[in-house]
This record gives sequence, structure tokens and C-alpha cells, in this order.
Amino acid sequence: MTLQLSPYLMMNGNAKEAIKFYEKVLDAKLLFYTTFGEMPENPEFPLPEEAKELVAHALLKVGESDLMFSDVFPGYTSQIGDQVTICITTNDIEKSKQIFESLQQDGQVKMPMQETSFSPAYGIVTDKFGVTFQIYTEGQQEGHQ
Repeated sequence: MTLQLSPYLMMNGNAKEAIKFYEKVLDAKLLFYTTFGEMPENPEFPLPEEAKELVAHALLKVGESDLMFSDVFPGYTSQIGDQVTICITTNDIEKSKQIFESLQQDGQVKMPMQETSFSPAYGIVTDKFGVTFQIYTEGQQEGHQ
């Protein structure tokens, strides 16, 4: 089993600009990039045309560390305190569920643990201390640079 913690920056529509900035300033390398328009559509959450070019997920390698980015999904907003979350990555679904369930005690679920197009088990939870975690289980990914 692997377990990794990475900072995850949630942007309000300017993730592309932030990625270019951090690539230059931190001499970072873009490893993965996909837009909301490139992801499979969910009929329950129709994607507005203007959101299709927003960043759904990007990964920069900064030295030996990972720095992740996303624009906030259309219809949601990010506010002070929400922009930086911690992404907990594991390759074990049961471990992901256990971590998620533990963090949600006296906390708040922002997105229930569920299978998505990019992960077999993914969820977002703010713990009782106000720290927001994204629990990501590794699976097959598609995207471009």
C-alpha cells in the first residue's frame, strides 16, 4: 500500500494562470493536465459551455514534491481557507474509506466517498479542525499535458 500527502490548490477559474506562474517561479514540470470538458459528462451535473476549458485536475512536480491544481467546479466557489487542501493518495480502496470515515467524525462531508471517472474511491471532507482533505484512490487516469 502507498500513502502520500500533497497540497492541492483550488482556484476560482485561474488555475491555468497559476500553473504557468508556478512552473516558472518554482522551475516545476507539468506532469498531468485535464479540463472539465475532457472528462466524461455527468447528466446530474451538466457542464456550462464556459466551464469546459477550466482545469479539472493538474499535477506539477516541484523538485521531489507534487503540487496539484483544480478550478472549482462550476456552481461552487472557493473562499479564503478553502484554496489549499491536502490530497491523501493511496492505492488501497479500504484504506481510503477508513481514512475518510475517520476524518468525517465531527467534521463535514463536502463530497461523499464514491467512484468517479478518475478514481475508484474519491471524496472530500473537512475534519473537526477545519482542514479539508481530498481522499484519492489511485486508478486508471487519462488526460494530456
